[in-house]
Amino acid sequence: MDKYIKNFPFDTVVNLAGQVEVRDGEIASKTLAQNNSVSVTLFAFDKAEEISTHESDGDAMVIALEGKGMCIVDGKEHILNAGDSLIMPSRKPHSVHAVEAFKMMLVVIFPSER
Repeated sequence: MDKYIKNFPFDTVVNLAGQVEVRDGEIASKTLAQNNSVSVTLFAFDKAEEISTHESDGDAMVIALEGKGMCIVDGKEHILNAGDSLIMPSRKPHSVHAVEAFKMMLVVIFPSER
């Protein structure tokens, strides 16, 4: 049987936030799926850590799992708390900042022709 999702238990109920741990002074990540069409990654940011401004050729959805983060998309600040989601459109500069320890899931959907 092919498995398209990795690093995650099958046929088991789990807490997403518990699948990645905040580490002092770091950004931890766990890739769950990665191919030409989609990327699914869990992130855990220590307070004040950030992913600097960049662009992607896919639409990115941030799903806040725990803590408080801020995404800046094309110069506009968005605060995210646990349970909040945000779509960052393709080809727009964006960054992610941990206002406090912050966990999120990032789902990126790429164009069919890459």
